[in-house]
Amino acid sequence: MKSLKTILLATTLTAGFGFFMGTTDAHADSLYKVKTGDTLSTISQQFSGDNSLIDLIAKDNKITNINMIFEGEELVIRTAEEAGKDAIPVQAEAAPVQEAAVQAEPAAPAQEAATAPATTSSAKEWIAQKESSGSYAATNGRYIGRYQLDASYLNGDYSEANQERVADSYVAGRYGSWEAAQAFWMANGWY
Repeated sequence: MKSLKTILLATTLTAGFGFFMGTTDAHADSLYKVKTGDTLSTISQQFSGDNSLIDLIAKDNKITNINMIFEGEELVIRTAEEAGKDAIPVQAEAAPVQEAAVQAEPAAPAQEAATAPATTSSAKEWIAQKESSGSYAATNGRYIGRYQLDASYLNGDYSEANQERVADSYVAGRYGSWEAAQAFWMANGWY
């Protein structure tokens, strides 16, 4: 009888330990394998809907040059709750709203279309905020400036005036208007 009790207790403890070890933490980090064409910006967009995780991903993965990641490299991406610990308060408050938009992805284009800006200047500013948080000095690999234009379009002149001129020309030639470029961005996540 004593050996039966010992077996039952050992089985119960083993099953409980197995259950404990087999459960996943809802706040676990994600492991992301870099694909061709990925940048820290596109990865951050995937996980948070904006560029707020770029520095955190670089820090967590000991990336010294944020413009250089390699295909096949595995990156640890912290969840929103974990990332919020290192984020500034404004970003921490904004993250849940952006996550909700990502979770409701099928409904997002319809909701965003209803709030689409009525003027060229607001559509242009909206794209600038999505691409670079409005910074003329932002870089992401070969993409430069406020509108994240390919460096070849800027011909080595990264001045604010040239970025504005080239962005206007690019959008006019490709989309016809900033509003059309914004609609394309909302549907595809880039312009």
